[in-house]
Amino acid sequence: MALTMHIDIVSAEESIHSGTASFILARATEGEVGIYARHVPMLVQLQPGEVTVRDEFGTEEHYYVSGGTMEVQPHVVTVLADAATRAHDIDEAAAEQARRRAEEALADRTGEIDYARAQAELVEAAAQLRTIQKLRKTANRG
Repeated sequence: MALTMHIDIVSAEESIHSGTASFILARATEGEVGIYARHVPMLVQLQPGEVTVRDEFGTEEHYYVSGGTMEVQPHVVTVLADAATRAHDIDEAAAEQARRRAEEALADRTGEIDYARAQAELVEAAAQLRTIQKLRKTANRG
């Protein structure tokens, strides 16, 4: 039986997940981070993207976070996300529309636009779409 740890994924609005895991994978600003029970303590900034939680039986659950922090202790991992959702609950059409709007805003050099905001919206929409595509690939393999 695999060693486990407790994980909580919470956003400003709600608790998305609370339970045990044998492995956690997340996108940190330094790159992907894999966490097993008894991991050395650390605090990392998360990029918009997927957080994968694998339980002791090998079943994986996928979540999307728009950024935030992940605190790792030997037996507890806490993800504090700006916004979070279960990956299968992402609205693909809305994410695609947000991506298109952000690309159009960045291409429009005539109007007054907040380029940093448009770029952030583009990054978030692209991360949501990557999460959906990865979830589809996982479902097609299984």
